[in-house]
Amino acid sequence: MRLLLVEDDTMIGEAVLDALRAEHYAVDWVRDGAMAETALATASYDLVLLDLGLPRRDGLEVLRGLRARRLTTPVLVATARDAVGDRIAGLDAGADDYVVKPYDTDELLARIRALIRRSAGRGEPVYSHKGVTLDPATREATVHGEPVKLSAREWAVLEPMLARPGAVFSRAQLEEKLYGWKDDVSSNAVEVYVHGLRKKLGADLIETVRGLGYVVPRR
Repeated sequence: MRLLLVEDDTMIGEAVLDALRAEHYAVDWVRDGAMAETALATASYDLVLLDLGLPRRDGLEVLRGLRARRLTTPVLVATARDAVGDRIAGLDAGADDYVVKPYDTDELLARIRALIRRSAGRGEPVYSHKGVTLDPATREATVHGEPVKLSAREWAVLEPMLARPGAVFSRAQLEEKLYGWKDDVSSNAVEVYVHGLRKKLGADLIETVRGLGYVVPRR
């Protein structure tokens, strides 16, 4: 999952960034409204965590612009604006949820998970295929009921494929799930993580589609 964090407060931004990455999310962090609009115009995100009191462009303007382009990306507003009128304005502008600073990090993460599940149309956030099960809510993976420890990036590679058996993912698509803008990407990173997943979960779980990418086959 790739998230956009829009937060101008350095201390809050660093804390939230660490918490999100610890939960295996790839995160791009921008610090003003204009940069947020540029990011949303040039990349695809699974969720936006949006402050409202931003330099250069207010968060509500960013949100209204996003919805005006008919983008359905889930947006969680996280702001110090705690008046009822502010909450109403944020929700009416197109926010999917609204949390007031200072917020509890665990609650923030739970709200993020809930929005991602809702956007995917899943009431029960569990993927299961060929004996392999991933539970994004608990970050647990099992093979035939036995727990398996996956690294954050192994999880990021596997989750989209296990969620859509039969869909072919290119290396570039999987790299998007792995890295934010400022991260260095090695030329064989995806291959390394796929190799590790095959060793842990079974050699036949992920197939290589020559010239196209990787797939978890339906059969």
